[in-house]
Amino acid sequence: MADDYTGADLFTDALESYGVDYVFGNPGTTELPIMEAISQSDLDYVLGLHEDIAVGMASGYAQTRRYHSHHDDSITPVGVANLHIAPGLAHGLGNLYAAKIAGAPLVVTAGNHSTDFRHEEPILSGDLVEMTEQFCKWSDEVLDVSALPTMLRRAFRVAMTPPTGPVFLGLPLDVMLEETDAEPERLGPIPNAGSGDPAQLEHAADLLAEAESPVIVLGDHVARSGADAVAAAVELAETTGARIHGEILSCEVNFPTDHDQWVSYIPPDETLASMLMDTDTVAFVGCSTNTTLTRHEEALVDPDTACIHISDDDWQIGKNQPADAAIVGDPGLVMQDLIERLQGRLSAETVEERLENVGAIKEMVEAQMAGMGEGDAEDDPRSSKAELVDAMEAVAGDAYIVDEGVTSKYAMLTRWDLAPEQYISNKGGGLGYGLPASVGAAVAEGQRDDPRDVVGFIGDGSYLYYPHSIYSAARHDVDLTVVISDNRNYRILKDNTLKLMGGDEADYEFAGMDFDPAVDLVTNAQSHGARAERVATPDEIEGALEEALANDGTNVLDVLVHD
Repeated sequence: MADDYTGADLFTDALESYGVDYVFGNPGTTELPIMEAISQSDLDYVLGLHEDIAVGMASGYAQTRRYHSHHDDSITPVGVANLHIAPGLAHGLGNLYAAKIAGAPLVVTAGNHSTDFRHEEPILSGDLVEMTEQFCKWSDEVLDVSALPTMLRRAFRVAMTPPTGPVFLGLPLDVMLEETDAEPERLGPIPNAGSGDPAQLEHAADLLAEAESPVIVLGDHVARSGADAVAAAVELAETTGARIHGEILSCEVNFPTDHDQWVSYIPPDETLASMLMDTDTVAFVGCSTNTTLTRHEEALVDPDTACIHISDDDWQIGKNQPADAAIVGDPGLVMQDLIERLQGRLSAETVEERLENVGAIKEMVEAQMAGMGEGDAEDDPRSSKAELVDAMEAVAGDAYIVDEGVTSKYAMLTRWDLAPEQYISNKGGGLGYGLPASVGAAVAEGQRDDPRDVVGFIGDGSYLYYPHSIYSAARHDVDLTVVISDNRNYRILKDNTLKLMGGDEADYEFAGMDFDPAVDLVTNAQSHGARAERVATPDEIEGALEEALANDGTNVLDVLVHD
């Protein structure tokens, strides 16, 4: 083996200098120089048996390390995935999309044919940059080794600068083999998004002070900004007496759900969503997915409602509703500034009147959501989704949850008082993210001095997208418990059929929506190296989960649930 220092060596040295510990990937021929360089480095390579698994693991890792970095500024919260040329990169696009919507700080790389060979159109050719740019903050290819140090530094900075998100770099074979005497460039500090335009802040404070019944809708950019931002949301709520909701498709904890002013997550239902946002003043803070799953017939927010928009992402400001006050900045810093501007402007009587209104609406909403997840299968021996969630909270109330339960999700969100930095979910909605993200999250959590239990809460349909994610967890001895909410069908599609087309369930054949015959998920998980068991009845759940959490390594529980 040559001792020459190449682009591949520079690549791995740069990753190490930026605080990277793991590279998630699935290798191919054009990546062999990088694979050799990794083998000679201190980086750990986490093998995924499919490229989309590698991207999902890297993204779950990045989302989790971002939480860790809020408490330790020496942590670089970036996930790195290395994929294989055009088809391999195409395989990873599903979870690259998921990473974009989740705002995961991710650097995805892929090998490519040598720059002087592409005119012959060798197999596996494709335009990697065009393929990825719609899902990335920045997408480019390194065409000369002299540009590699700057482009790597830029990639990490773009991924980590708010609003965080994925970046792609193509790494041609000849560039990785080329000799160089360059060194990694220093990364430098990453700025926050600032505290916003003072004039717009003052206008927003006026609107909140003058409102009759203000509502604050919190989105996941709040949690991404850190625990201080969540604390600022609590203080702003208490200062204003506002009613608090989570945006549609909330996938992180942006407000403590046991707080008196917390009412609910807004469901993706036009009637309910518009009812909850029917007021004179709404502040949308850190929102990005606050709309229904399919077309709504009427406006979700009345055109006469005064709207305040706050985000570290300028694209989200005034995106779906007009912005009467528009503030681009770090959500936590902006809310803290608003609190200071509102001090002394609201009498105790005004706040108390607002809180009485919050209490009345909260009581109504809680009555509507009380039975969520319980189902109506009285004679079915299987667990309801509510029973499953209640048992999980009883045993693993402090665990770190990675959720792709889909139709089980709302039972969890309405029944479990999840704490900030305890929960992430599949915000993009494309199935096949949650299981690999659980593996990546468990890898990240294992780096802490006092790691939490990590539980992947995965629907059976989601699990079956990438069941071989379990191989990566078992191969790398990852401490992870996966709980499968198994109703043996794509329940979300059946529910959406009834919403879109009307009628009763008995009116439909539901083509392609049932797993008949069912896949043996226990045997499948065991074949990939995990300990696994089936849980058939509600009274078995707590004991099985306690045993799984006590057992080191990868454990899978296939819990049968009814619809």
